[in-house]
Amino acid sequence: MTLVTKAIISAFRDLMRFRIAWIILWPIIASILFWLLVGYFFYDVFSEWIYVLLNETKIYEWLKNLESNWLESFMMILIDILVFIPLVVMTTLIITAIFVMPTLIKIVAKHYYPELEREYGGTISGSIVNAVVASVVFILIWLVTLPLWAVGAGIVVPFVAASFMNQQLFRYDALSEHANKQEFSKICAENRYSLWGLGLCTSLIQFIPFLNLLAPIFTALAFIHFGLGHLKILRAERNKALC
Repeated sequence: MTLVTKAIISAFRDLMRFRIAWIILWPIIASILFWLLVGYFFYDVFSEWIYVLLNETKIYEWLKNLESNWLESFMMILIDILVFIPLVVMTTLIITAIFVMPTLIKIVAKHYYPELEREYGGTISGSIVNAVVASVVFILIWLVTLPLWAVGAGIVVPFVAASFMNQQLFRYDALSEHANKQEFSKICAENRYSLWGLGLCTSLIQFIPFLNLLAPIFTALAFIHFGLGHLKILRAERNKALC
């Protein structure tokens, strides 16, 4: 069993065992309320940005050529939803990574990795910077690939964006308390494709109604198990080499 598969199974198991209903719900509730408020107060500004972007990609011209007011209105609502959902997902993941991860790490480490010493290779500022970088690239992926929706190829965009966001955001926080900087660099360098694979697998649940409420916590748990599992192996190999 690969560590990616083991991490996913462990995350599902922990969701069933841990009484973390509030931990699961509050990040996504906070994200939805935040963007609803932002949309309410700045709807005109966002609408203008969307119109400008659509004009640049010739999508708005195509909508006008349809000569159907209801279809044009429907497409604009759909575009608003396509913008709203990624923002909610991104914000929920950031809240989970920065504010919820420490609690989850304590729970997982205490139950499954009590022998791992904490070397605190990560910092709060490092977590925030990492979250900012992940968010900026996530938004850029959506903006740059927006024209793909007009030709039907946009279906791959959510999966690529979510895969990147998950692996970029959670790999740092999963190891920040236990791994030192050298261990973190080594684990990330040696497992680059596995991290992307785990990012893709955990992103799939984000697109399943109702189950997507569990997605941020599930993703966090999966990356914690993956990171600490690799750290346990790395330290065991290092100790064996020293003997």
